[in-house]
Amino acid sequence: MSNSKIKIHPSSVVDKGAIIGDRTSIWHFSHICTGAVIGKNCSIAQNVLVADNVILGNNVKVQNNVAIYGGVSIEDDVFLGPSCVLTNVTNPRSQVSRKSLYEKTFIRKGATIGANATIVCGITLGRYCFIGAGAVVIKDVPDYGLVLGNPGNLRGYMSRHGHKLSFESSNTSICPESKFQYQKVGDKVRCLDLDEESTLSNELSVGKFSYDSYKIQKH
Repeated sequence: MSNSKIKIHPSSVVDKGAIIGDRTSIWHFSHICTGAVIGKNCSIAQNVLVADNVILGNNVKVQNNVAIYGGVSIEDDVFLGPSCVLTNVTNPRSQVSRKSLYEKTFIRKGATIGANATIVCGITLGRYCFIGAGAVVIKDVPDYGLVLGNPGNLRGYMSRHGHKLSFESSNTSICPESKFQYQKVGDKVRCLDLDEESTLSNELSVGKFSYDSYKIQKH
C-alpha cells in the first residue's frame, strides 16, 4: 500500500489485507475490503464497494456507485458502468444468512456492463460481450453478445471496439473502427484478426471518432 504509483483518495477506506496493483486509482468515498484483489491500472470511481475476496483483473474500469460483492470474479479490461448491480444470492432473505452460499458470477475479459444494468448471480458474461444500459441479465451471455432489455435478450453481437456486427448476408462482418473481421459459426463469434487474449495496439486503443460518426459513414 506504500507504492507511490497507487492513488487512493483520503476519503476512501482500504482495509488491511487488500491487494492493489500498480497504477490503480481509488477515488472518493470508496471501500476496499480485506482480501480483495485489484489488478494493475484499474480505476475505482466514487462510492464503490469491493467486498471481501473479490478479484478484479488488470485495467478494469468501475464507475460511480457500484458494489462488487463476494462471489464475483472479473477478468482484465472489463468496464462496469455507473450504478450497475451485481448480485450474489438468487433468493435473499433478511432472516436467512446465506453468506456461505454465495453464487459465482464470472465476467470475462473485455466485457462491458452499461449504466443501471442488473446482473443476476450464477452466470457467466462472455469475453467482449456488451450489456446495454438498464438491462436485466438472467442467463449466460456468449462472447461478443449484445444483450438489451428486461429480461435481457441476445440482440446481436458487438465488436471489440463496441460496434454492432452484421452477419445478415454472410458469416463474416467487419468492425468499422478497427477493420477487424469477425466470423460467426452457429451462435459463436470470434475475431479472425486478433486473438481474444491479445492486447490492442497503441493505435487501436485510442478512439478517434464518435460512435455516431461510424453510423454516418456506413450510410
